[in-house]
Amino acid sequence: MTELTAADIDAAATNLADVVRRTPLQANARLSELAGGSVLIKREDLQPVRSYKLRGAYNMISQLSAEETRLGVVAASAGNHGQGVAYACARLKIKARIFVPTTTPRQKRDRMIKLGGEYITLVVTGETYDQASKAAKLDAAESGAVLVPAFDDPRVIAGQGTVAGEIVYQLGKAPDVLLVPVGGGGLLAGCLTWFRANYPATRVIGIEPAGAACLQAAITAGHPVELDDIDTFVDGAAVSRAGDEPYQLVAAHGVELISVPEGQVCHEMLDLYQVDGIIAEPAGALALAALGRQVRLNPGQTAVAILSGGNNDVSRYAEIVERALIWEGRKHYFLVSFPQEPGALRRFLDEVLGPDDDVTLFEYVKRDNREIGPALIGLELGNPAELRALMERMERSNLQAEKIDPNSPMYRFLI
Repeated sequence: MTELTAADIDAAATNLADVVRRTPLQANARLSELAGGSVLIKREDLQPVRSYKLRGAYNMISQLSAEETRLGVVAASAGNHGQGVAYACARLKIKARIFVPTTTPRQKRDRMIKLGGEYITLVVTGETYDQASKAAKLDAAESGAVLVPAFDDPRVIAGQGTVAGEIVYQLGKAPDVLLVPVGGGGLLAGCLTWFRANYPATRVIGIEPAGAACLQAAITAGHPVELDDIDTFVDGAAVSRAGDEPYQLVAAHGVELISVPEGQVCHEMLDLYQVDGIIAEPAGALALAALGRQVRLNPGQTAVAILSGGNNDVSRYAEIVERALIWEGRKHYFLVSFPQEPGALRRFLDEVLGPDDDVTLFEYVKRDNREIGPALIGLELGNPAELRALMERMERSNLQAEKIDPNSPMYRFLI
């Protein structure tokens, strides 16, 4: 089993005292009302690199020997860990090569280059974090450089776990519930280790994206397993295999795990932006998204949710809105075959659509049939509860209509 104790995490906190920011712990009225208790947000998006990843990266890199420092470091990242490595290497004057997948938002790539300056080289390879990780491991084996994992090393886990002690210090007590976002499991393993040793009564919950619930898969199998397919939207937590070190710690201590649909994460991102004035990346909003839905509090309870990062590319907001609307049941897509005769489209608008429904997409997908014209139609409903009535009106209209399942290959091909 991995040798990591609460004392190791406290030692990491001392090591990081002059490097990381003690980020604010803020009460949030909106989430408190949703959850039925007192909710506070730990704002790790306000770190110098806009995520908690600096804690683990710096804690490990600062402990390298003179020979390891000379050889330099290699890391793989979906974006945030890479920024932590870049910041640490620039501060410690250590050369680094950072491997990122093609799905890493440009905003995160640019930040790595900005933070690391002359000390880092960015290598873009693979479509997922795991593919970039394999390339980084190969580079380390061939070059002798030190691999700095995003979550799979006790020194990294200890650094990430320093969030736990800060929360208790700032709150003045241990929270009743702690919600931790989960990718590879490093942050959860560190927080869990510290709380189990110091405040075992705290309910620690790991929150995973439904499309990449690798830690739950590991717990179910009894060891880390590779997921066949993952949704990479929650890029900071889209990991297909949980880390060996985090898995051992989590399995030993026991933990509650919850998965949250990506659309629900998008809904929370929009609420954070529009109501609270907070820009969160998908992984940053992950833990908060579970409140009031999968997680509710008893009267008088206090919960802390870790907002793990704020490195969101504004160009992604169109997709964020789309996914949120689909999750809410407001946005739907249909393949509708219209008879090629005057007034067919007008009848659809007048007799099928409700008064508050809106056509957001209309595109003919085939034009070589003189009798029937199939069209791809996107509809945004004024009221999600009206979907059944809409489907009944479609059926009465005698139009051939097929609702496209958002999880189907057809949806990904057409939309």
